[in-house]
Amino acid sequence: MMNYEIFKEVVAEKFKEYLPEQYQGMEIRVASVNKVNRPLDGLTLVDKTVDKNVSPTIYINDMYDHYLHTENLQEVLRDAAKSMEKAFVDAPEVSNLNFDSAKDNIVFQVINTMQNEDMLRDMPHRDYQDLSIIYRWVVAVDERGIQSTVVRDNLAKQLGMTEADLFKCAVENTRRIFPPVVKSMNDVMKEMMMSDGMPAEIADMVIEEMPADRTMWIISNEKGINGAGSMLYEDVLHKLAMQLETDLYLLPSSVHECIAVSVEMGDPYELAEMVNEINMSQVSLEERLSNQVYHYDKDARRLTLATDTPNKRLDGMVAETNLIYMDAGKSR
Repeated sequence: MMNYEIFKEVVAEKFKEYLPEQYQGMEIRVASVNKVNRPLDGLTLVDKTVDKNVSPTIYINDMYDHYLHTENLQEVLRDAAKSMEKAFVDAPEVSNLNFDSAKDNIVFQVINTMQNEDMLRDMPHRDYQDLSIIYRWVVAVDERGIQSTVVRDNLAKQLGMTEADLFKCAVENTRRIFPPVVKSMNDVMKEMMMSDGMPAEIADMVIEEMPADRTMWIISNEKGINGAGSMLYEDVLHKLAMQLETDLYLLPSSVHECIAVSVEMGDPYELAEMVNEINMSQVSLEERLSNQVYHYDKDARRLTLATDTPNKRLDGMVAETNLIYMDAGKSR
């Protein structure tokens, strides 16, 4: 069994052997890429005969996870080559990218600030509690999924947009492209049972109906992707809080969703301990959002941090310095 560093060298040497003929003249490049919550080793193909290259990126870290699971190097390389070929076919042509309409397709995403300090250095962003609001340009949304790219400083410059411009567009676009949704845990469980073929009346019998103020509420978006950003829509939180007639605690279960509960459901630090345990044992590192719990005050109509636990990093490492929380609205 190869260790990761040897595996990376072997991939760089052998990967092209598994690609079709049209890619044999390209050069393989491996570079560290700052992705959400951790750096990854990205592999791209470069065509030296053209001035501008747009290559899909596949990640050697994911290939290594596959290798650890299968212990079959050939299978890993073969599957990765197929993924790269498919990505080239599906990738939009650069000439087809409409920079003029980009402002209508800029959306926001929330990520953990401390865990992503390096990535945020070359990226327009806005601080919000212990999180950062970053921006993505949605290139396509279709039956194959969502194609988007993170807006870094160089792309923002190409688009001619400041951070304030990006934020203004994203607030409107995100709600339109990824409408926020709020569902009770009962409804989510019922949908899962019915999707597995269980009749609705049987699902109703199986699920014990909980009072509204004693259940968990899932806040996400219609696509279920990067849906935790829906917590930024104050009117969504206010509507739920008024329905429950109570303030809310928000538990960041992943970058894709957060869970809202009545403040009567428990102590925020006990809830934060539960969030941390679930993050570390059940949520992949790249999908973790925060180990903190948030408080929504329905009368003040304001979301703030309810906890300040020492485990601010998401990878289990001890942070060297304490994060200084900034008010929403301050930006870079």
